[in-house]
Amino acid sequence: MEHAVDTSAATIPAAAPERPALLEARNVSKYFGAVVAVEDVSLSVHAGKIVCLLGDNGAGKSTLIKILSGVFEPDKGTLAVDGREVRFSAPREALDAGVATVYQDLSVMPLMSISRNFFLGNEPTTGFGPMKRWDGGKAARIAKEEMARIGIDVRDTDQAVGTLSGGERQTLAIARAEYFGAKVLILDEPTSALGVKQAATVLRHIIAARNRGLGVVFITHNVLHALPIGDTFTVLSRGRISGTFKRGEIDSERLHGYMGGGSELHDLTRELQALADASAPTPAGS
Repeated sequence: MEHAVDTSAATIPAAAPERPALLEARNVSKYFGAVVAVEDVSLSVHAGKIVCLLGDNGAGKSTLIKILSGVFEPDKGTLAVDGREVRFSAPREALDAGVATVYQDLSVMPLMSISRNFFLGNEPTTGFGPMKRWDGGKAARIAKEEMARIGIDVRDTDQAVGTLSGGERQTLAIARAEYFGAKVLILDEPTSALGVKQAATVLRHIIAARNRGLGVVFITHNVLHALPIGDTFTVLSRGRISGTFKRGEIDSERLHGYMGGGSELHDLTRELQALADASAPTPAGS
């Protein structure tokens, strides 16, 4: 005779607690006099995820990343790293907490060598006391290895960074941030001045950084660069969040609309089409 099994007291395994965000902005605001730069903005960056921060010029993207990277302190709201509230009063404090920002134009020094750029501000030395000097051999070896690890073959690390392509310069800055212990990468418009191939190089390395467990904030106004790689999409408009979406929840047309450029883009397309039609040469014999 079979007996029914009493499952009323069966133990259901508890769900694993979600890990806190690597970096979190909690309702931050920043004002410059009467000008609202950002207001009541929240953003979470988790390990192994890419957060795309989108917005047109003047949307508040630059101010927000300066808050996240310690350049500005928020007038309201707080920041948290690994769930613990922090207060950055300088970019060095953000770096020490594992938050590295790669700026579009200011990340490398074009006239300096690759190895010098790689260790900028963290130069390896040899010797002691007054005999301490730059350890060029160690710097060259590490820079070459780290660049090779992310797919850039450098023949001579003494060559000026200005001889590299735009995509390779951005990749150098990303490799440098990872080597020095970044847990969060904030990338400020890294593809805006690049051609298609160079932009593809940078986007591939952003994905690789995500796959290595870093949290990435990818700031861009280019929807076509954001959609293929983003896990979440936060849109800023006039300093405020106009929408936050997960992958698959939104397409490029709706993203443009939330950025405030959807209707303008549609109107511009119609205007240009009308101009092209009006100026088209009349076929002979018609």
